[in-house]
Amino acid sequence: MYAEQRYRPQQSRTVSIGASLLFSGAIITGMIYSSPNFVKAIRDTTLTTYPVEEKLPPPPDVKPKEQPKPDPKPAMQPPVTAPDPILKTAPTDNKLVTTPDIPLVTPDNSKPVETGPVFKPEPRVEPAPLPLVGARRDGRYAEDFQPAYPASELREQRDGRVSVRVLVGTNGRVKAVEQVSATSPAFFDATRRQALSKWRFKPATRGGVAEESWMTLSVTFQIKDQ
Repeated sequence: MYAEQRYRPQQSRTVSIGASLLFSGAIITGMIYSSPNFVKAIRDTTLTTYPVEEKLPPPPDVKPKEQPKPDPKPAMQPPVTAPDPILKTAPTDNKLVTTPDIPLVTPDNSKPVETGPVFKPEPRVEPAPLPLVGARRDGRYAEDFQPAYPASELREQRDGRVSVRVLVGTNGRVKAVEQVSATSPAFFDATRRQALSKWRFKPATRGGVAEESWMTLSVTFQIKDQ
């Protein structure tokens, strides 16, 4: 069995929707005009100010510093006056008599002039200097005294002799050599080298203390000893 279906035109549906919208608009419009005005207009206001005195707390009690009292002025003392150096005496009748002539007086040298005692200082006695004990050759180095024979003089078969002054230090070594005489420079050079390197002495002493001293020595060169 089939249900009955009828055709309904769409115009009636459109009319009903429009009518409902008009009705809603009328209600809203009526509510707007009929309801009281809840929105109040805000008016401009003026801000009024007035001065207020600010009361500050009282300052703390501060005692003023005591200023030092000035020292009292010293009492003025009367100035010290020196006594009059001139001694006043009573006037006398004595008068000073002068003469234009000056007498010539010559001293009498026949009589001795008396004087007081004359102090004569005692002469200073210098202590006698201690004697100097001269330096001497050290026997332990006797074999090193003779210098080597110069080759040039040996070829010439020539003997020689040298005399020198040597400065002996406090350690017994030779510090300087001076020529007194020499047969040839070759003999002196050989002697000088030997003295500075090999010669040894016991130094001079004064009161047991070593001192530097000079001494003179001679060296002989002979071919027969070679």
